[in-house]
Formats: sequence, C-alpha cells, structure tokens
Amino acid sequence: METKILKVVRQGEAFSVQSSKQESGVIQKCNIVLKELGSKFENEYVCAMLGNLAACRFYEGDIVIAILRFSTHEYQGQVFQEILATDIVKIN
Repeated sequence: METKILKVVRQGEAFSVQSSKQESGVIQKCNIVLKELGSKFENEYVCAMLGNLAACRFYEGDIVIAILRFSTHEYQGQVFQEILATDIVKIN
C-alpha cells in the first residue's frame, strides 16, 4: 500500500456490486480519479472505493490524502491492474 497526497479529478456515482465477503451479498462501489500534484502531465489513478467509503463525496480540485492498494487479477486469460482506495481524507 502507498499513501499519497493527490488532487481529485472526478468521482462517479456509487452502485451495488456482488460481494461474497458481505452477509447481504452486495457492497457499494464508487470509482474516483485521483492525480498527483504538479503539472498537467502527472500520474493519474482510477481507483475503486468500497463500502462506507463509496458513500463519501469528493469534488474536483479537492486535495486528499489517500491510501492506495495496488493489485492485479487474471480474468479469461487477461491480466488487469486494480487500484483500491482503502482510505481517503480531504485536507483542504
């Protein structure tokens, strides 16, 4: 996991997804785009926020501290990168 100071680019709406780890069988998920501070060419990350964090709203330009977990998974012979935001705190 990595802790980074980032700027919010945009955030989508929360939606329900299947989860075998939840008693109800579903969990809330929301995607957020975060960018490193600096020029317009800095790294950007498309991250998933799950559960209670998915209900939090962040807005374009918000500066946040985010803990990101990077992982990969294989599906039908292809490998995909996943970035999960495990915690995000607004600092401005």
